[in-house]
Amino acid sequence: MPRPRTKEDLMIAAKENYDKLNVLITKLSDEELSTPFDFSSDEKKKEAHWKRDKNLRDILIHLYEWHQLLLNWVNTNLKGVAKPFIPAPYNWKTYGDMNVEFWKKHQNTSLEDAKEMFQKSHKDILELAERFTNEELFSKDVYKWVGGSVLGSYFVSTTSSHYDWAMKKLKAHQKNCNKK
Repeated sequence: MPRPRTKEDLMIAAKENYDKLNVLITKLSDEELSTPFDFSSDEKKKEAHWKRDKNLRDILIHLYEWHQLLLNWVNTNLKGVAKPFIPAPYNWKTYGDMNVEFWKKHQNTSLEDAKEMFQKSHKDILELAERFTNEELFSKDVYKWVGGSVLGSYFVSTTSSHYDWAMKKLKAHQKNCNKK
């Protein structure tokens, strides 16, 4: 499916990829759930997240925390309080460090809690998106605080696109487990 450019497509893609991700999660074997992620033997997997995340909980928490970024950013700016999407002291060049902090923050979060947090935050994101019109989501210059982009692109990035990322990572882990 191409990147959503309408509210309808955004909602469909977010729901479909959420469902696909959950189906994939339910099909993970006990071995796949208990084996730590290790992508060190794949030279193509150089991005920091391939080393950072060690299990399903880490992935779900990452998705949850990015949902929180979007929820807080939109709700705060709608109240008239200017707030960047990436909170200080981070920015778009250093958000990898922020992701590591999210990872550290949740090392004692259980997998069950992570699943519940992710499920609730996904629901909260969809409810927030429903409040906007197609034009508010996908027209430029509607909200100054969005900058040169459109609000809908942030929803796409934190839902369907991020869920794609999570599925690719889980499938790569499954492939590694099946090699052993």
